[in-house]
Amino acid sequence: MEIKRQYEFNWGLLGDVGLGRPNLGNSTRVEVYRLMQFTFRDIIEKRYGTEEADIIFFDAGHLAGKAFYDEIIGKPANIEAFCSSLQNALKELGIGILRFEKTDLENGHIMLTISEDLDCSGLPELHYEVCTYDEGFIAALLQSYFGEKFSVKEVDCWCTGSRTCRFKAIANRDA
Repeated sequence: MEIKRQYEFNWGLLGDVGLGRPNLGNSTRVEVYRLMQFTFRDIIEKRYGTEEADIIFFDAGHLAGKAFYDEIIGKPANIEAFCSSLQNALKELGIGILRFEKTDLENGHIMLTISEDLDCSGLPELHYEVCTYDEGFIAALLQSYFGEKFSVKEVDCWCTGSRTCRFKAIANRDA
């Protein structure tokens, strides 16, 4: 039996911000975004545990990354255009400053950083990474462009004492 869903995501749910917010526009403060993110995470973690909360946040990031690629990035002609489009979009939208540190496409390995990350830059040191949503978001972006699944793991985070978030992405290729 299929469950009737009321809020299945589609880009149209973002609405017409110009129409709906003629005075305030499309900006808000980072604290408001984080207020929503971390209260959602708190409630999900209380009800389902940390591991399940991480899965939910990763999956939500993945869904967002796929939609972001389809609606914002499109189909870049080559890897340089993909990287440039992605860097520009993330910076323009205030999500963060993306840098590709290492790319070994032959082996499917990518190391990238996001500075001034929307999710965590400026948070107190917590001794654990918090950018699970970003892991899913990045995995979907890479999968959308390259056509293969990627495992993405945050290896450095503002909350672990680094001043940039670093992500290791590895293509899931069968041997």
